[in-house]
Amino acid sequence: MLFSQTSSELRSRYRGSVFGMLWTFMIPLLMLGVYTLIFSTIMRMDVENYSVFLFVGLLPWLNFSATVNTSTGIYIRNSNIIKKIYFPREVLPLANVLTGNINYLYGMVILIAALYISGIGLSVYALYFPLILIIQSILTFAIVLILSSLTVYFRDIEHITNILTMLWFYFTPIIYPSTLIPQKYKQIFELNPVAPIVKAYQDIFYYQKSPDFASLAICACIFTLLLFFAYYLHHKLNRRMAEMI
Repeated sequence: MLFSQTSSELRSRYRGSVFGMLWTFMIPLLMLGVYTLIFSTIMRMDVENYSVFLFVGLLPWLNFSATVNTSTGIYIRNSNIIKKIYFPREVLPLANVLTGNINYLYGMVILIAALYISGIGLSVYALYFPLILIIQSILTFAIVLILSSLTVYFRDIEHITNILTMLWFYFTPIIYPSTLIPQKYKQIFELNPVAPIVKAYQDIFYYQKSPDFASLAICACIFTLLLFFAYYLHHKLNRRMAEMI
């Protein structure tokens, strides 16, 4: 069922669209162009190969934010299925996470091309990509499991999430390197769970060095604990889900 739901999500995401799957490439490229123009040309961000630096962090963020935003109301959108058929409810948000990851992998084709065009290329450290993606997926699934369950009872969460992810973007070192964060604010920014993930991607693709394994290990442990909590909360809220939607 997970495979069929993931396939359905992929098809429905671009159903009726003129460009279809091309949007997977067009959206990140359009955003890359806008941010590069603003921060590199207008605001003079002093980062070598800034467009590549930006794209390395932008791609995983787009995956994360799009998955979170589209997953919050996933139980409500699939209310007919939930009311008619009993199945593990967590399949729906998990399929959405997998769909986001597939789109992310499509975007990686553009990133790899950009790395070679810019003269950076790929290094052996790129082999750590699957590990970082798995850790990111644990965090994403934990968050969407919590939010999608709560949205059944509190519909405003879907709108609040859209606003918070927009703000969250600017508190994540994507359009600027983490070295520009003032020392007195470092501890606040370190509370951002997405920041070490983005930094790890920047390390292996842009800086071409080993990621901070200590930081990734801490993230993996915390995200796994969060996922256990998400499952517990989902199990509690799942009992009345069919009647609430």
